[in-house]
Amino acid sequence: MKRLSILGSTGSIGRNTLAVVARFPERFTVVALAAKSNLRLLCEQIALFKPELAVVHNQHLAGELRKMLSESSRTRVLCGTEGYCEAASLQSVDMVVTAVVGAAGVVPTLAAIDAGKDVALANKETLVVAGEIVMQNAAARNVRILPVDSEHSAIFQCLAGSRPEDLSKILLTASGGPFLNRPKEEFAGITPESALRHPNWQMGPKITVDSATLMNKGLEVIEAKWLFGVTLAQIEVVVHPQSIVHSMVAFRDGSVMAQMGVPDMKGAIAYALSFPARLPLAQPVPDFTNGMALTFQKPDLEKFPCLSLAFRAGESGGTLPAVMNAANEVAVQAFLNGRVAFTRIPQVIRAVMEMHTVIDKPDLTALLEADRWARAAAEERIDAL
Repeated sequence: MKRLSILGSTGSIGRNTLAVVARFPERFTVVALAAKSNLRLLCEQIALFKPELAVVHNQHLAGELRKMLSESSRTRVLCGTEGYCEAASLQSVDMVVTAVVGAAGVVPTLAAIDAGKDVALANKETLVVAGEIVMQNAAARNVRILPVDSEHSAIFQCLAGSRPEDLSKILLTASGGPFLNRPKEEFAGITPESALRHPNWQMGPKITVDSATLMNKGLEVIEAKWLFGVTLAQIEVVVHPQSIVHSMVAFRDGSVMAQMGVPDMKGAIAYALSFPARLPLAQPVPDFTNGMALTFQKPDLEKFPCLSLAFRAGESGGTLPAVMNAANEVAVQAFLNGRVAFTRIPQVIRAVMEMHTVIDKPDLTALLEADRWARAAAEERIDAL
């Protein structure tokens, strides 16, 4: 029986994780659930899975949640970063699923690693912001970081049984998002509603907008660098609109391995939770006999400059990836709130990156300060626009 703490339980990954847990009650149990503010859904999850601990964003929400829970509930309620870190480091937990949105995942993930917990990582920003520190700490504590992103899970599966020195290149696939074939001249009229209509995947609003700008793929490039110990020059982004090939790995003898499946996150989640076993999910296999075409193309960096910005940040290293990520989070939220146009997202990110003086080899304090600075700088830039 594997005992889980799920950080971000009311989001898309969190809900899918609990769906897997519910299908295999003999294999998994939930010890802790953490969410931000969706109290109604969190209450339902607590009633169903009866965790030892539940965590929400702040004291007010914690008070409201306590009122909503039944008198018979034995679930403790905590809040804030301290609560998240406790959920991540409980002695009774075997694995922490980090599925929160944004840089908020960094500190709880490090707490899980420091407590010796294996991490199923769905929060790519953790490695974007603090990849070197996270991977060094994981190695020192002999902790496994198991990828939940479909692309990184695919790479992980393709590399199984291979020698690191045989890896030549990672081919990181991208759907291209909802605006792959829309002319650049029409981007100014893109609305949040249209950006949230992803053609293949059901995801949360932030990651869906990131997919529309291709920033999601840029974040995944940096994540792949740290997860698999490669250089950015060894990572190539390939647009694959059908989302059947989740990613590929090229080896030095010229052979290429691909991992394929329907676009459903439960497969990658289940593999991280059960590794090295595979669970009988009864997922449908793509029908390759019905005339399905699998196509691939290069990303258009002129239409989608966020991808170039991410490569630039990854190549620079230091505090720049944290700054880029923070500026993106603020700009995406401003777009969703109707404060800036879709085309302003990369402009805000670029402006904040150019304002920043990069610190090489930063510690966690410096990274968190860079994150805080970048958020304030992005807000000022948005106000000026």
